[in-house]
Amino acid sequence: MIKLPVEIGDEVAFSKTIGESDVYLFAGITGDLAPVHTDEAFMQTTPFGRRIAHGVLLMGFMSTTSSLIIAKKEQANGAEVAVSLGYDRVRFVKPVFIGDTVKVTYRVAEVDEARRRSRARISVTNQRDEEVAVAEHILKWVAKPGAGA
Repeated sequence: MIKLPVEIGDEVAFSKTIGESDVYLFAGITGDLAPVHTDEAFMQTTPFGRRIAHGVLLMGFMSTTSSLIIAKKEQANGAEVAVSLGYDRVRFVKPVFIGDTVKVTYRVAEVDEARRRSRARISVTNQRDEEVAVAEHILKWVAKPGAGA
């Protein structure tokens, strides 16, 4: 059996400061114009005091890290391509506000050679090192035609 190109402990990270344009463009693309994301005056009347970025925007950044690990490992492997099987146990544990800088860390936690799958733990932290979101991600490694994997 050919060894998977990822190993437990492999890690990548991505950081981004959430801008107002990120939130508004995401709201426009998805149609999620909820006041918690787009109405500053309304949010000032809530315990949060300001607009909150979409949780699913953070998941987009999680996807960025999965693409980073795939690109890093496919270059070394060449015989397989990885596809996402999805995210499990997604939680948005603290709000992310416009102006916050998030760091997304993707760390391979399990490798299943027989099923050609890897599972990673994803942690999103803000500039105060507070965890704001978590998830697990599953990749399926598929042989490229003619690659002999």
